[in-house]
Amino acid sequence: MSRCMLAVVTMLVAGAAAAMMDDIRTYAYVTNEGSGTVSVIDVATHRVTGTMKVGDRPRGIAASPDGSRLYISDQGGRLIERDIFMSMESGSVMLAHSPDAVHFDADGKLLAVALEESNAIALVDPAYMKVVKTIGMRGKNPEHAVFSPNGRWIYASAEEGDSVDVIDVAKGEVVKVIEVGARPRGIGFLPDSSRAYVAAENANQVAVIDVARQEVVARIEAASRANGITVHPDGKRVFVSAGGAGVVQVLDTTTNRVVAEAQVGQRPWNMALTPDGKQLYVACGGSNEVSVIDTTTYKSVARIPVGTRPWGVVIRPRPDLPAEPVEQGARPRRGQASD
Repeated sequence: MSRCMLAVVTMLVAGAAAAMMDDIRTYAYVTNEGSGTVSVIDVATHRVTGTMKVGDRPRGIAASPDGSRLYISDQGGRLIERDIFMSMESGSVMLAHSPDAVHFDADGKLLAVALEESNAIALVDPAYMKVVKTIGMRGKNPEHAVFSPNGRWIYASAEEGDSVDVIDVAKGEVVKVIEVGARPRGIGFLPDSSRAYVAAENANQVAVIDVARQEVVARIEAASRANGITVHPDGKRVFVSAGGAGVVQVLDTTTNRVVAEAQVGQRPWNMALTPDGKQLYVACGGSNEVSVIDTTTYKSVARIPVGTRPWGVVIRPRPDLPAEPVEQGARPRRGQASD
């Protein structure tokens, strides 16, 4: 091949790659429990671009790494899979009444769903939409069941209690209970799995757990009714939503101190970061909106009206291209889910 022809081919390949990148957009998906819908927000414009009817009372939400599918817990008892490109429900599995938060392991091969009224955690294979194990908790009313990044543990918060159940993933059972404070809710791990942060809502605290020792090593005073936890990918900051105060606080993981605070809407709940970590989306269930925080300045940059009682948020980039046709029941499929 001549140098001239090689140069032309190189330019064409580069152009095609650039065009493909231009087609990739990032969206936030927000479950609205009161409306029975999911709001779709373009993070580049902070505008709602669509609304999907999903179940009756959707709460927890996660997405496949390629952004083609959502996994949503409905309070009627189902975990619903929704194909974004086809704009349709593409699968479901019956769990138990009142499933809450939905979290996936780092490999995207296993999903944990907190079953509030059953006092159990369901592990679901997203490739087959099948429950592979149900693990009974020692605590009552789990809300979140979160995998450690290294995949060894699941920490599950017992909403009606003061503890976190530690589940050994390999054994598939609870191996320890850690007292963290009254009414634990959101949980987040540092990227290296060394520590976990747990919001204790009625204690107005965040408990810091040394994962190797499986014990609390610090308690951080937080604002009123601390509940949501999101860890920044750099591992240096933890965001805590405080439902009673209407703020999101920023914790420094080196000092375990609150270093900043951002005003948001009413009753902030669960949160998600954009892939670059520069913006935090906060579901504000009391004011029916999503607040967007700049994670450099810690200032609110947008307040986006959504449906009634927004609960969960997940953010994923996805190409604006049609998905290949998927036959009902054809398993496994592309787009293995991850948190």
